[in-house]
This record gives sequence, C-alpha cells and structure tokens, in this order.
Amino acid sequence: MPTTRTRSNTSRPPRAAKPVAPAPLHVVRESTIQGRGVFARTAIAKGTRIIEYTGEQVSHAEADRRYDDAAMQRHHTFLFTLTSRIVVDGFVGGSDARFINHSCDPNCEAVIDKREIWIEATRDIPEGTELAYDYGYVRDGTETAADERHYACHCGAANCRGTILAPKDPELPAEHHAKARHTDHVVG
Repeated sequence: MPTTRTRSNTSRPPRAAKPVAPAPLHVVRESTIQGRGVFARTAIAKGTRIIEYTGEQVSHAEADRRYDDAAMQRHHTFLFTLTSRIVVDGFVGGSDARFINHSCDPNCEAVIDKREIWIEATRDIPEGTELAYDYGYVRDGTETAADERHYACHCGAANCRGTILAPKDPELPAEHHAKARHTDHVVG
C-alpha cells in the first residue's frame, strides 16, 4: 500500500501575499447636479488624492474635432487640458473622475502632477457627499449671455455664479482673457 506524505508548512517558503488594491474612495451614481456624479464612499480627509483623471491623450485640434461646442444644444464633454498641446479625453478609456460635476462651492480641486491629473480633497468630505470641483473654463472676454447659458451651472450652491465659466476678474487685462478658450476642465 502506498504511503501518503504530508508536507509540513515549514518545508517550503510561504507564498508572498498579492498586494490588495485599496477600495475606491468613491462610487458613481445619479446626481442632483447633472447626470451621474461621484460620491464619497467613505469619509475623505482634506488633502487626499481621490482619483486620477485618465483618458486618451489627444491634441487640442482633435478635441475640437470630436466636440463641436457650437453644434451642441448643451455643453457636454469629457475633456481636460493637460498641457498647451495635450488634452485628455475621458470619454475614451477614462476613469470615474470624468463623472465629477462642477460646483461653485467645490470640495475638491484638480491637481496636475508630473503630467497626471489628480482630483484632491480641499476639505474634509463626509461619507455620501458628492465630489465636485470648479471647472473654471477660461474666458476670452467675448462671452455673451448666450455663452453664459450654454455653459450653465446647476450646482445649487448658495454662491452659484450660474455658469461653469471662470469668474469674471475685472482686474485682469484683456490680453489675459485672450488665451486659447479650450475646455480647461471636464464636464460630466
């Protein structure tokens, strides 16, 4: 009769545990601001990098080709300017960060670090709270009332300025506003 041998747990080295990715700090669900939004799955401390904004990197010309703002009935893109030559299109291979809505009273900000775009908490965020940052689209000084409506804000904040365009700064010279007026932040 064959004998059965059992190995002792000490006869071979233990297998290294596979690193476990931390659970995401966020969850995507229906938003009262617009469409889908991103919400804190757990309490998030001020200064925490919550999620990286990812997607296909394209030129400004390609981004303009993909999203013809003038032809849209309402503004809706997933673009984020990374550099003067590169725009990240979150619609193509993008992370959940593309669903973070704008707010005139944001609890997050976008931070560009080594050609990566991170969404970071600017204050402590309680569990269940919708994450938002100020898109602050660059103005060129030629905006009309129709433009303000086209880039309407629906954040509902007490200090809502009614638009996702950057606040008007009367102290800045006109040439400051004449910079390329491409989408600086994402609209989810």
